[in-house]
Amino acid sequence: MARVEVRPARQPAGRRAASLLTASLAIGALAAVAAPANQAYAVGPAYAVGAATDPAGEPGGGTPGEPSPTDPTPSPPPSTLPPPETTAPSPTPTEPPEATAAPSTGAPTTTAAPPPATSPPPGADRPAPGRLGVRVTTQDVRLTEAYWSARSTTTTLRVTVTNTGEVAARMRLAYALPPGVTDAGTAGCAPTGGGDHRCGAWETAPGARFSTLLRVRVDGAAWHRMPLNGTVRVNASAPGAPGSADDRAGFAVLFPPGPPVPGIALRAGEVAFDISGTASELDVRLGNTGRVDAAGRIEVVLPPGVSVPAPPAGCAAVSATRTRCDVGTVPSGEAATLRLAVAATAEAQRAAPLAGAVVGRLDPRGGRARQVQMSFRITAAAALETSVATPAPVGSQGLIAAAGPASFGSGGSVRQAAIALIAVSGLLVALALGLAVASLRRRLAAPGDPAPPPVPSD
Repeated sequence: MARVEVRPARQPAGRRAASLLTASLAIGALAAVAAPANQAYAVGPAYAVGAATDPAGEPGGGTPGEPSPTDPTPSPPPSTLPPPETTAPSPTPTEPPEATAAPSTGAPTTTAAPPPATSPPPGADRPAPGRLGVRVTTQDVRLTEAYWSARSTTTTLRVTVTNTGEVAARMRLAYALPPGVTDAGTAGCAPTGGGDHRCGAWETAPGARFSTLLRVRVDGAAWHRMPLNGTVRVNASAPGAPGSADDRAGFAVLFPPGPPVPGIALRAGEVAFDISGTASELDVRLGNTGRVDAAGRIEVVLPPGVSVPAPPAGCAAVSATRTRCDVGTVPSGEAATLRLAVAATAEAQRAAPLAGAVVGRLDPRGGRARQVQMSFRITAAAALETSVATPAPVGSQGLIAAAGPASFGSGGSVRQAAIALIAVSGLLVALALGLAVASLRRRLAAPGDPAPPPVPSD
């Protein structure tokens, strides 16, 4: 009987590629499982902020009135000293001693000693203190045309305080009034001298917001001192939280154009500094509503920290805060427009809103000079930044700090190893796919296998 040569069946190339692909996917799955479950810490903690609430007992809310002897006085700050340590006294035996047991004749019984108690490390049972934060915003004291015909004007200044921290905090409010402006009897606040006032403290929950109205009186001659600016300060503290959070905001006393004089009109725009802090522009318009032409002049008076760094042609710096500009002849029925570039220091921008003043003057050739003045508002985006506790945490509310390798702690090496395994598994998958494609191409290009020889019959 002739020997029959039987060739072994060729294993498909796709099966080898499939096995490599399966191994690569298995490695990738193991790497994903090995990744630490706390990878989400790179995103930073999410701070839950409750809905803004206005407490029923708003300080300064309701109908303003003169202070009475029963008005609350500013509450003293809580003591920051630790409580004195006390030693527990020895218990006094008030019960009769137990009867002594009769001696036993049997073998003494032994009791296993309890294992030594292990004390937890210091601070292990104490939760991390929450972050303190506070923001205060103010509205301006805006006077109407009625101011020019009154000996004094009583109005209100609205102050809004927001707890931007993570813990309940005690808020303390204080404010400083400029010359010519006095307190008109704000309930719960008391003067401390030099135009400064201090109010009581209020407990606020995280995310809570409350508003208060400060009653102020503007003297009829206060316009001679414009621009007028004040400051509101808020301090937040909490028991067990380190440091404190402070924020302040300025407010402007804005006068309308006046005293009213016929034949002249004056308007000034608002100066607003963006987040970059670069110079902004002030537009002033001086109108001649009289019957004859007149020479025009404009003076700009700025608060400390705000200046005109490069006066244009026709303008000159009279002092560090005053710039005088001649605008030439202003025809009857027309107006002259002045545009100045205004800069401010970082400190002045953080203290915004502020007030500036402009003085407009028309001097006709054959008549009496006319002059009016008014205030304008200065705002800055830097004043809207949220103040946090001092010392402040690294990064912006835990987001920037979490992006660095140091924030991963002991789990950083595990995370890096998982990333390396995932990268290796990806390379293996790519290699397996490449081998499968190459083998398939070779198989399609090779000629067909010769048919096996016929089996001879016996």
